[in-house]
Amino acid sequence: MAEHAHSIEHHHGHMPIQAQSSTYVGVMELFKWGALGVADLIIVMTLWFCTPAGFFTALVVGLIVLALGVFGLRGVKAGAH
Repeated sequence: MAEHAHSIEHHHGHMPIQAQSSTYVGVMELFKWGALGVADLIIVMTLWFCTPAGFFTALVVGLIVLALGVFGLRGVKAGAH
């Protein structure tokens, strides 16, 4: 098997845990708020294009759902399990 001259030898258990923890928290925050945004966008687009509700009704419902989602997710910590 060929060895790479520029490869770094891995030492199990020597990664700084703070770097791993902050990356994990950042990714989970991104997924949490991204999921809320996508769900809200799906609700707005569905109401706008697939019902007779229209744009402004869809927008109002979308803003209400977004506000409720922010209120509900604001207290949830990414690393709390």
